[in-house]
Amino acid sequence: MKNDKFKAHLIRRIGWGDIDEKYILQLVQTARAEDIEGAGLKILPKTAADITTRTLTPNVKSSVMLCARRDMTVCGMRLVPLILEVYKSASDGGECVFMPLVKDGENVTRGTDLGEIRGSAHIILQAERIMLNFLQRLSGIATCTREYVAALGNSPTKLLDTRKTTPGLRVLEKYAFACGGGYNHRIGLFDRVMLKDNHLAAAGAVDGDMLAEAVRVAKRKNPDVAIEVEVDRISQIQPVLDAEADVIMLDNFSLEDLPKALGIIGDKAWTEVSGGVTLATLPQIGKAAPDFVSSAAPIHSSSWIDIGLDAI
Repeated sequence: MKNDKFKAHLIRRIGWGDIDEKYILQLVQTARAEDIEGAGLKILPKTAADITTRTLTPNVKSSVMLCARRDMTVCGMRLVPLILEVYKSASDGGECVFMPLVKDGENVTRGTDLGEIRGSAHIILQAERIMLNFLQRLSGIATCTREYVAALGNSPTKLLDTRKTTPGLRVLEKYAFACGGGYNHRIGLFDRVMLKDNHLAAAGAVDGDMLAEAVRVAKRKNPDVAIEVEVDRISQIQPVLDAEADVIMLDNFSLEDLPKALGIIGDKAWTEVSGGVTLATLPQIGKAAPDFVSSAAPIHSSSWIDIGLDAI
């Protein structure tokens, strides 16, 4: 029987409460430094300022609305106040108030007002591009993830993300994936043993007794985390089952071989399908009903969603 000891770890979604806001503030500060101070350039600008916005008088007030330019799944509303706080702290004064009208994870139609910002025009204008960059990127991931989840239909199979994320943005991109209805695979190298083909090849344990022993060693050394093993052919399945791996990843199995592989595993381990996963193949994978199917595409290949910041 599959090991339920790690069920809560295997079936999980990052929520905003799981994210360290201090880390997010650092990301925003870095983004602001790029935009205003030329951070990253060897020769910094002579004037570290928004030289356009400073032509306005300091006490100008403004009201703007974030607006969806197309149907989308929203992600990033919880980020907006943090962005405004960074720009407020770096300014000469002024206040900004954000009033969200939707929540992260909501599906909205084109033209929907997402939230209103009122306050210092200086802060709003300086923060506008960085704010939209974050929101458009994260909402793009959430929207694409929703499409992939929908392609599974009524299948019990759960869509997982991967570690193919933008360096520095992993927690936000995985959060966006969860907002789109997906589930989160391991966050990093620290929270699951995952014996992939390169690990097994390096250990000389690609099949038979050597493969089984590699899994047993991993289990003995790491009793408190799930052990996942990647297999790419049916002959590898039984040794992995004999060693009682918690999760078996079926990598690049054909749609014809997939039911056979799942039949061999049965309920003896959790199953994950990976490799060659597309919107076109997801319905067939869903019919085969593995526990999980993983795809990096909603994160690394999604398009930014057009969101406007309009004066009202």
